[in-house]
Amino acid sequence: MSPRRASGRTGLRALRVFSRLGPGLITGAADDDPSGIATYSQAGAQFGVNMLWTVALTYPLMVAIQSISARIGRVTGHGLATNLAQVFPRPLVMALAFLLFVANTINIGADLAAMGAAGRLVSGLDQHALTLGFAALSLILQVLVPYHRYVSILKWLTMSLFAYVAVVFTVRIDWAEVALRTVWPRLPGEGWIVVVVGLFGTTISPYLFFWQSSEEVEDEEARHERPLIRDGRRAKAELRRIEWDTIVGMGVSNLIAFFIILTTAVTLHAHGLTDIQTSEQAAAALRPVAGEFAFVLFALGIVGTGLLGVPVLAGSVGYAVGELGGWTCGLEYKPREAVRFYAVIVVAVVLGLVVDYSGLDPIKALFWSAVINGVISVPIMAAMMVVASRRHELGRFVASRVQVVFGWAATAIMAIAVAAMFLAR
Repeated sequence: MSPRRASGRTGLRALRVFSRLGPGLITGAADDDPSGIATYSQAGAQFGVNMLWTVALTYPLMVAIQSISARIGRVTGHGLATNLAQVFPRPLVMALAFLLFVANTINIGADLAAMGAAGRLVSGLDQHALTLGFAALSLILQVLVPYHRYVSILKWLTMSLFAYVAVVFTVRIDWAEVALRTVWPRLPGEGWIVVVVGLFGTTISPYLFFWQSSEEVEDEEARHERPLIRDGRRAKAELRRIEWDTIVGMGVSNLIAFFIILTTAVTLHAHGLTDIQTSEQAAAALRPVAGEFAFVLFALGIVGTGLLGVPVLAGSVGYAVGELGGWTCGLEYKPREAVRFYAVIVVAVVLGLVVDYSGLDPIKALFWSAVINGVISVPIMAAMMVVASRRHELGRFVASRVQVVFGWAATAIMAIAVAAMFLAR
């Protein structure tokens, strides 16, 4: 076989593997939105490579909890909100959905502002105009492009994350020190716990649960298949696909988080620039330290991840509210077929812009968004674990023993993190 033909076959195989990845890959990539980039940048700038261990710790926890949310959607044929409402009091689930709406709206505003600021740094254009333009583009894609096409756009947008991998190779790194501090960090006596809580809250976020569960339903309907609880003939293959999709998706998420922390650690922290509050500040600070190329890559990554993260934030709210209301929900529907579902998405983005232009301190806004996410993540994760273990809802496709162990471990760690967050304030 000629080298050219072998290379062609390898490329086709890679494309086939990529085409099978879906909700898990998009969910994991959306976790590294501009707000997340800001948190990872703060960690790297303030504590250097001594925060890399958090990425290794959260990876198996993320895989467990996200694969459970995906399993619930694929097995039952309903999103997470519908399943939670069948097991727990509806007013409780509605309250959690409302808090999710509030937290996501603040996050959307912060992400759009970061995208506008990053776009201004690179292009010199007006920041407010860019922010409005990014918001409009996000809404147009979500509302007017059918899901089966839109999901392909989102999957290719995940490639923007690898800008943060490229940045690392523009600077010198002591890889032996990186490996050592990843497993044996040197933490100061105080101050680090708040950053750790922020990293956990950014990495394991409630909106990701609702999104991945609902996107499994979208994929199922797009392929004209029935829920596994009603037709289990392809169950083994589908659950294996979910497992690998989630492993890869969360792997991408944590790999990028690792490189963002590493980039800011070996550049900003190494040069004494430890007070970084936003992702655009991190990008601007990189320019004199790491050079123009690193700066441009970092800034463009903020825009790309925002175009991926904002739709997931808005869409997860649309699914949560719409499912509880019994509305027609789904990005495959035309706007006139799911008016209320799309209205929630539009309102979330518009209110995000209102938050952005209200003069509210973006740092305080993101802090309270993290507080809300932390507070609601624990009961939602606990409720998910209960649903995933009930044969009445999932039949013989209840969560595996490994998923149960790591899922409850993730729930316990998030509960401890939330308690630590309040004690540390």
